[in-house]
Amino acid sequence: MSSSLVVCEVDESLKEKLKKFRFRKETNNAAILMKIDMAKQLVILEEEYEDISLDDLRNELPERQPRFIVYSYKYIHTDGRVSYPLCFIFSSPVGCKPEQQMMYAGSKNQLVSAAELTKVFETRNIDDLSEEWLINKLSFFR
Repeated sequence: MSSSLVVCEVDESLKEKLKKFRFRKETNNAAILMKIDMAKQLVILEEEYEDISLDDLRNELPERQPRFIVYSYKYIHTDGRVSYPLCFIFSSPVGCKPEQQMMYAGSKNQLVSAAELTKVFETRNIDDLSEEWLINKLSFFR
């Protein structure tokens, strides 16, 4: 009855896209939405979004399937400074199939490492995904 957790590889073209995304010059909010191709056991690009709020992005997420998100956010600090943190968000809604949850959870660290990100957040409830939620999470990085 023992089964080993399969950690998925990250698609090479996705690695390149994430690298370019890190060094983007645009100052709007943007996102890369990623999913796992279960048959290939590979993390792949699902969609790219430019000029998208977290509220709009939340509406793009499936209700009962996990997703990985890299989100570039225009963050205006309390002292008026502006920064553009890259945030990794792992959305794993309650009600996902256990096999999917395990495959995503087992692949998360490898993807975070490939994307070279340090601001890593998780949510089990996609309704939490809002600008207020993100600002609260980012406040720990001041």
